[in-house]
Amino acid sequence: MEPERIVVINDASAARGGATGLALLSVRLLRARGLAVTYVCGDGGQNDELAALGVEVVSLGQGRLLERGRLAAMQAGLWNRAAARMLADWIGRNDTPRTAYHLHGWAQILSPAVFSALAPVARRTVVHAHDFFLACPNGVYMDFQRLQPCRRVPLSAACLATHCDKRSRAEKGWRVLRHAGLRRAFARGDWAAVAMIHPGMAEPLTRAGVPARLLTVLRNPAEASGAERVRAEENDRVVFVGRLSEEKGPLDLARATAALGLPVTFVGAGPLEAEVRRLDPAAEITGWQDRAGVARHLGRARALAMPSRLPEPFGLAAAEAVRAGVPVVLPDIALMAAEIAAEGMGLAYDAHDPRGLEAALGWVRGAGAADIAAMSRRAREGAGRLATTPEAWADGLVSLYRGAVAPRATRGTTAPAA
Repeated sequence: MEPERIVVINDASAARGGATGLALLSVRLLRARGLAVTYVCGDGGQNDELAALGVEVVSLGQGRLLERGRLAAMQAGLWNRAAARMLADWIGRNDTPRTAYHLHGWAQILSPAVFSALAPVARRTVVHAHDFFLACPNGVYMDFQRLQPCRRVPLSAACLATHCDKRSRAEKGWRVLRHAGLRRAFARGDWAAVAMIHPGMAEPLTRAGVPARLLTVLRNPAEASGAERVRAEENDRVVFVGRLSEEKGPLDLARATAALGLPVTFVGAGPLEAEVRRLDPAAEITGWQDRAGVARHLGRARALAMPSRLPEPFGLAAAEAVRAGVPVVLPDIALMAAEIAAEGMGLAYDAHDPRGLEAALGWVRGAGAADIAAMSRRAREGAGRLATTPEAWADGLVSLYRGAVAPRATRGTTAPAA
């Protein structure tokens, strides 16, 4: 059965990337296929592209939690009643048996309250797990106080007793309360599917009680930056793409490149920019770049470094780098690491070894041109196993929506398994 309308639900209507970037990409791809789309968002909904595409925009007009006063943020973040009313009202007025719903980001504005609003149409709702907020109170299975990945069961006694929040124990308590509300709201719905961006997300999600029968894998899309392979073997520079914040690991990279005397370019911006410059005065910091700008810098790269301290389920920069033929260096806690290392598309280093990143980059610097060229070619050829193309991703979305609106007796697993 074909869906007649897709309702895309997300905190924001404008983004650099991440969940919002993917939500907006899905709108473009779905409209290109002639599907009617409604975009429900928590912010003001000011996006000229959505209007040009003929998309109905339903907006709450609120800001992200960190843009509000502390008390207002705490209340709205726990349970945003206005968001629930907005979505429930739209459903009450417009829902049909062939309307499919797709929930992307909700943790910054919409809150767990939207799960309650979606409960009556849960059978036709796909919940996208771009991260671990569906499972873990802090959204990343990370003990920020120890800067270590967390293996505890969410909301278990061990979890409740651990101060893992990046800010304070009080904020951990607030996150626990919010997650308890999320669990109750999620349990009330008979959801169509939970779409994971990597198969390695299954264990952390089921550890938190998400039913395994709901899980399906739909890898994120990534495109090559150019038609030709980047000749990484002719380059001598490491490139980092992302926010200069502690959890992304730019300071670890700056220390390693300074110790090795290895040229490095940081494509991005963030609160640690001055510290990066202090640790490696020779580092180049470009600020945020558009797609063409990122492609230019990747074209100068011998390798892309993704030194995140988080167990990242996906790295768009890494996926785009391998499509371009740029080898990737990343920690073994990243979900993509095992695949990249096994396929010879880059190096995975021990995240718990203080010299692990430096050793991996030392190999990249010292390896012969033939070794780097072979790694580059394997990356270019094997990139499709890490990420889909936009068109294949759209195929997977439409398959999920068809399954969501089909009579329950005819349903099966409709999205790609990996």
